[in-house]
Amino acid sequence: MVNAYIPPALGQSLSEILIPDMQTTLNLYGIHLRRVSGDWDYPVHEHPQYEINYVLEGRQLLTVSGSAYMQQAGDLVLLRPGDAHSSRSISREPFTYFCIHFDIDDADFLSLLSRLEQVLFPAEGAVTTQVQPVLAKLIGMAGTAEEMTIARQMRLQSAIFEMFGLLWEAISIQATSLTGTGHEKVELAHLIRGRLQGLVNQHFKQGIVAEQHYGIDDVAAELGMSTSHCNRVFRHVFGLPPRAFLSELMLQKAKVLLLDDRLPVQQISSILGYRDIAHFSRQFKRWSGQSPSEYRREVLARA
Repeated sequence: MVNAYIPPALGQSLSEILIPDMQTTLNLYGIHLRRVSGDWDYPVHEHPQYEINYVLEGRQLLTVSGSAYMQQAGDLVLLRPGDAHSSRSISREPFTYFCIHFDIDDADFLSLLSRLEQVLFPAEGAVTTQVQPVLAKLIGMAGTAEEMTIARQMRLQSAIFEMFGLLWEAISIQATSLTGTGHEKVELAHLIRGRLQGLVNQHFKQGIVAEQHYGIDDVAAELGMSTSHCNRVFRHVFGLPPRAFLSELMLQKAKVLLLDDRLPVQQISSILGYRDIAHFSRQFKRWSGQSPSEYRREVLARA
């Protein structure tokens, strides 16, 4: 492998400051700024990403895993993957909120978020006060109808990374109060998550045909522990079982591969680890409500 950085010859460099190599993938989903009526009542749902929810005007009643939170203007809510939540207006009053769903593969940052027990951060609190200026910048970007150009995407991602940096600084002190045992569980859950992500990404990027369908049983065996223990730890941290997380990953990768009409469905099923195209087709329809071929036709027809 060719080195990304070759040090200069001895004596040639008089002074230097080296920044550590960085490799982070950020995925953003469903960013929106929305004003809703007093009849707003969104049913219970969950998703495999983190969610940041910020109320600009009015109030909403947010129920998260059975606990109710009255979120007022300026309050920030952070939801973890798998948190079952619903939302409705209070006293039939309209309100405005801003929402971001995200997934990031930075293990340290994810570990910090997972160790937080707090859901609602009041407007006057240290965390919300710290990130509010960047949130205002993001809301300003989201509130315009301009075309989503590459430049606009870069500015949006830059602002979100800035917000993450401020979040890290603001919540680090709160997160360090977690016990050592709890921290170990979080680290193990992220290790399991990373193994599952890495395997799927490896097949996806290289386009190789998997010899077998890889799952949580294999991860548990590699880590030298029982599948049930892996399931318990993963669900405790992320709020959903690892099989459900793996299914979401597989669905996302399958959808991307299906956008390339040069790839037969048989080859896609093999890349994702399915020996039998019928099994893959059944799984895909269970995940998305459509067969792979139906999904491909619909998406390509809209292109």
